[in-house]
Amino acid sequence: MILLAGLCTIDLVQRVAELPRPGQKVQSSSVDVAAGGPATNAAVTVAALGEHARLLTVLGAHPLAELARADLSECEVEVVDLAPEHADPPAVSAVAVRDHDGERTVVSHNAAAAPRFPGKVRVEDARFPGKVRSVLVDGHHGEVALAVARWAREQGVPVLLDAGSWKPVLTELLPMVDVAACSAHFRAPDGVLDDVPYVITTAGPDPVRWRSLSEQGEVPVPAVHARDTLGAGDVWHGALAHAWGRLSPRHAIEFANEVAAERVRHSGTRTWVGPVRVGMGEK
Repeated sequence: MILLAGLCTIDLVQRVAELPRPGQKVQSSSVDVAAGGPATNAAVTVAALGEHARLLTVLGAHPLAELARADLSECEVEVVDLAPEHADPPAVSAVAVRDHDGERTVVSHNAAAAPRFPGKVRVEDARFPGKVRSVLVDGHHGEVALAVARWAREQGVPVLLDAGSWKPVLTELLPMVDVAACSAHFRAPDGVLDDVPYVITTAGPDPVRWRSLSEQGEVPVPAVHARDTLGAGDVWHGALAHAWGRLSPRHAIEFANEVAAERVRHSGTRTWVGPVRVGMGEK
């Protein structure tokens, strides 16, 4: 089982011939509504690869939350809602995806309006006990990320961080992280990553760079025609969490690259799940 903690959004995704300019209105060719967010998309990936995915997040009681619950149930992701009575709507992302190359724009409120849990998050209360192979946190819902990372350290479970952007909680979180998987746009204060055992940096179609405390290298990314890049990085993180500990670090990165490449070959929020499940779920 992989335990994932972080953001769950409602993604409203529209495919367009061209991304709109300021003040311009365009007509979309298709519309999808699905659960999204870094930890959530990673959980969907873990489940597609045939492993139990338990997602710790905040959804609440708003009717929009039911859209996410239904989608994640269909994807066979177990959801632990930390605030089931929270009345505000969940985070919503408005996404436009360009047809010819899969490039996208995203406007999202993220976890800005979510409830806070200072000193109240107890891993055991959230039904975490079980055979957890690895933990992935995305830094959203900071108190939750810290509680999960502390629990994982106590249990000897590796902690992977999806470091898409700098968040204040990372100052306290990073000393508990075994693998910091960073986007090319991630910027951290000097020195804060120095003691992280593995630091991995993705850069879209360019090679993935990695370093441990004793060595470093690059892993090429498969060349594919991208039809939809939405969530590709999240899919990559989910595949890495699934492969970490099963494969060597380099081979785990290679596997994550393959899964993410399969994702971008397919347009739509969930059309990639079946091919990944069939083609890679047994690896």
